[in-house]
Amino acid sequence: MYNATYFSVDYTIMQKSDLKALVEQIYENLLERIDGEEEASKEQVVSYLRDAIDIVTNINDRDLDTIEHAKESFKNSYKEIVKESLNSYKNTNDKFGELTKLNKDTIEKCNEQHIDLNALSEKFNDIHTHMSDEVRKANLVITELHQKVKILEETSNLDPLTKVFNRRSLSSYLQEVCSNKSLPYDDLHVMMLDIDNFKSINDKYGHIAGDKILIFISNILRKTLRDGDKIFRYGGEEFTIVINRNSDDQCEQIANRLLHLISSNNLIYMGERISVTASIGVTKLKEHDTPDSLLSRADKALYVSKKSGKNMVSKDCN
Repeated sequence: MYNATYFSVDYTIMQKSDLKALVEQIYENLLERIDGEEEASKEQVVSYLRDAIDIVTNINDRDLDTIEHAKESFKNSYKEIVKESLNSYKNTNDKFGELTKLNKDTIEKCNEQHIDLNALSEKFNDIHTHMSDEVRKANLVITELHQKVKILEETSNLDPLTKVFNRRSLSSYLQEVCSNKSLPYDDLHVMMLDIDNFKSINDKYGHIAGDKILIFISNILRKTLRDGDKIFRYGGEEFTIVINRNSDDQCEQIANRLLHLISSNNLIYMGERISVTASIGVTKLKEHDTPDSLLSRADKALYVSKKSGKNMVSKDCN
């Protein structure tokens, strides 16, 4: 019988929907692992459940990072899909190998005796039918895998390229922030960061270079900001950053430090050094703010930075 003290999560803080989502992912992932093993053992199940207990135990508040990354830890979905895809490919490849051997054996029999046209036609018709069935099955698996990837992309809270939070999670997070009446209004700031001349860089070096720049920027943000600050990919070459527990001056210093780190760390791509700069607009949470009003002010401040020469920080003064 399991020890109930393992599950020391504060259930009064975590939302019921979060708990249900975690349990569902534990269950689904466990079944997938069992199905993926030729001879699953009780020890493997126990080992997986112990890992799951460790992850759940470390969730101690409603912080977006701990809950969402716990979900990602349970899923490992892309890894599982790739594994499933490889297994499907191997099965299909093995089937075609069997059909190729059958085809070869049929031809060799024809060389050993007089040809029975009816028997030969029947044999090749069988081979064609088997091959058609295997192609149909392979296409069904491919369609299912594409659908799984699509569902993951639609439900995940992480941007698959940069591994920071995506725009969907920004909306839910800001909704929670704006509805929290006990939150001090003077210590939460929102930054909108946009990479300067990103289209020109893409046109000159290609989209792969553009992707590497996005990863490069997100890595700088993660390494520079504190664990309590939130980083979101807003879309394209734009990031939204939520800074907690900082004054106006401290927030401006952080923004300027980010711009300095971005501009002073050149990216090497295909032997060429690519210089990257960014512009930032800053605002802070006000009473009666909504997610839209908060983002709108930050976006207007960003627009000022862009129009004033780029590679600079502008603050919303309203």
